[in-house]
Amino acid sequence: MEEKEKIKILQDLIQINSVNGNELEVAEYLHKLFAKSNLESKVDEFGDRRANLVLDVGQGEKVLGLTGHMDTVALGNEDKWSYPPLEAKIDGDRLYGRGAADMKSGLAALAIAIIELSDLGKIPGHIRFIATAGEEYGTPGANRLRDLGVAKDLDALVVGEATNGDIIYAHSGSFNYRIVSHGKSVHSSTPELGNNALDALVDFAAIERTLFDDVPRDPYLGELKHSVTILNVGEQVNTIPDEGELYGNIRPTSAFNNKQIVERLKSAVDEVNDKNGAKLTFELIHDWYPVVSNPEDDFVQTALTVSQEVFSNYVEGKQPELITMNGATDASVFVKDNTNLPVIILGPGESNVSHQIDEYTTISSYLALVEIYKQIILRYFE
Repeated sequence: MEEKEKIKILQDLIQINSVNGNELEVAEYLHKLFAKSNLESKVDEFGDRRANLVLDVGQGEKVLGLTGHMDTVALGNEDKWSYPPLEAKIDGDRLYGRGAADMKSGLAALAIAIIELSDLGKIPGHIRFIATAGEEYGTPGANRLRDLGVAKDLDALVVGEATNGDIIYAHSGSFNYRIVSHGKSVHSSTPELGNNALDALVDFAAIERTLFDDVPRDPYLGELKHSVTILNVGEQVNTIPDEGELYGNIRPTSAFNNKQIVERLKSAVDEVNDKNGAKLTFELIHDWYPVVSNPEDDFVQTALTVSQEVFSNYVEGKQPELITMNGATDASVFVKDNTNLPVIILGPGESNVSHQIDEYTTISSYLALVEIYKQIILRYFE
């Protein structure tokens, strides 16, 4: 495939508005792209223009998964963009647009790698390309595919999120929860006759500050990150509030996992309820698992070797390395079926421009990743 065609594919994808939805149009584009090379993908539509896409190609006992998401975050204030966020404008080595880094460049590069190997008759084993809906909020696509068993037989997984050629071998999970406080409303002149819903939430928040101080440090991901992020309570200054809610986010690690976090939070709720006669209830909102691969694993080391060999041919002065991060990916859903699944996150572009005004990827890193993905596929099945 000519470089101009590869770049045009990425521009086409960016020009499709898939902000927090509308993945169907992206899936249909990829379906047609694969069909040109006689590759039969399946569009999994599940309403309101939402869809996943899955392609199985090749044969063999081992299954290598390649995955990326088709949705993007909101465009933001379009007046602040140097170029319209859906124009996919090229300026020098940069290609600007919403989703350029996160992560239509990785998605396109993965697809093109498969197409080029197929066109050359060099598919070396069983490859599964998985394009998901809604990774940016709630992961409905990944959860749906997991329920359908798409990830159960994977032996390794590449996630094409932006890393600028670095290999992320471990990332934390993400755990969102809600605490609801039920009280009794009265006039503020007689607070003793009511039950202030705020009091119990404040007590919980105070406990939460030190709730995880004794948890073990993860050897790869470090300290457990946890925060209370939202507090909603009260509507009128002279009325005791009868209901309120608190939201928190935690980044689980392998050293202190999601189930342990639930137990610890529920114990804090019970402590507040038992001590003060409060009525707090706990609700789990999102439950994404940590993803950790051994950095010495053959799959991880092969990816690092390939990226180091290829990336510098396209991007001057860059030497890829092994790193970790505290963000989460769709792999957090897929590893629920196999917590020992070797996973790497590897893609074009810098992650620090994701979700930002003037988001961009570099054409050089994008073209490099097409070649890197091809080499990883070939070496994985050797």
